[in-house]
Amino acid sequence: MTMGGTPEAEWPAALNVQTLLEEGWRPTPFRQFVLKMHSRCNLACDYCYMYEMADQGWRRQPRRMSRTTIDQVATRITEHARDAGLPRVDVILHGGEPLLAGLEHLRYALETIHSTAAPNVSVGFHVQTNGVLLDSSFLELFDEHDVHVSVSLDGDQKGHDRHRLRKNGDGSHNEVTQGLQRLTGPAYQRLFSGLLCTIDLANDPLVTYEALLGHGPPTMDFLLPHGNWEEPPPGLPADGTPYADWLIAVFDRWYHAPVRETRIRLFSEIIRLLLGRPSHSESIGLSPVAVAVVETNGGIEQVDTLKSAYDGAAGTSLHIRRDPFETALMIPAIAARQIGRRALSTDCLACPLHRVCGGGLYAHRYRSGTGFANPSVYCRDLFRLITHIRDVVARDVGDLKRRAT
Repeated sequence: MTMGGTPEAEWPAALNVQTLLEEGWRPTPFRQFVLKMHSRCNLACDYCYMYEMADQGWRRQPRRMSRTTIDQVATRITEHARDAGLPRVDVILHGGEPLLAGLEHLRYALETIHSTAAPNVSVGFHVQTNGVLLDSSFLELFDEHDVHVSVSLDGDQKGHDRHRLRKNGDGSHNEVTQGLQRLTGPAYQRLFSGLLCTIDLANDPLVTYEALLGHGPPTMDFLLPHGNWEEPPPGLPADGTPYADWLIAVFDRWYHAPVRETRIRLFSEIIRLLLGRPSHSESIGLSPVAVAVVETNGGIEQVDTLKSAYDGAAGTSLHIRRDPFETALMIPAIAARQIGRRALSTDCLACPLHRVCGGGLYAHRYRSGTGFANPSVYCRDLFRLITHIRDVVARDVGDLKRRAT
């Protein structure tokens, strides 16, 4: 790996995709398309990677994806699915806050993408929202088009309102709760796909979990706050594993419950990997990342969490107007997310858990000079969490074997 002192010279800029192809590697087609329907937000969460971290490119984006761009996106998704022989793709309406795009604009996007899709390709629609604007009008639209809804919620009112605030400093918990109550009512409950919670070490893990569980989510996901070796996450010491400790408290409560109350994606994926199965998540494991992002202006980008690393980290020179998605698969930065252990640092490869950890979330590996060729800044926490889950599962498997003999 060739390293340097600027993003242009850092890993994976020097990755030779042609060499990979000659060695037999083939790209994995994109199966998930994240559309930045609106580039602004009606909240001012102080940990947001879009607005509060290194990349401030949102300031140069139009507020709303135009109908012309939506048309182009729909055509490109259809072409990509057809050429790759995909039976299904997933489209995620994202932001900013996607509901700011407005009811009729989202209706246009859903109808256009659905009508443009080939008859032998099914399209799954999803929306990621902060829930503040989630009223009956949007829910009727989502019900009509079978759009599954995921909501960001950081626990109880105190925990949530610690960071997820209005621009005037008011908390948003009450409004999010009202939106969730509409979503989880009998008419729309089938659309509820789950909750996303960003961890704050100041919030009690069990109080947070119980508050989330009270909404009856089919799935939860706990997100580590974004950070890297240049800008470490809050509260991460030189030694110790506070984030692992937080997550282990939730894992033990979840895993040992008499009845499985929900699915926690991070834990489920770790267990899958420990049992030798592939991951379905980019945050853990070595499965190829098959996600493309289309910015509000039509630019084709990498996974948007990279915006937390440095200005331009997620960007490419491609645009939906002139470039097919297949072209993006040949970009070194995107290919690097699909080559498994060959993209890991030497430190990671020496770790016995590297096939499970997968180096952690890619954005968390960044260090100036070496780029993304590093372990996650959460390396110690991930090692402790995975080891704990491994030991708990191994004990249970051992008990089952002993009872079977």
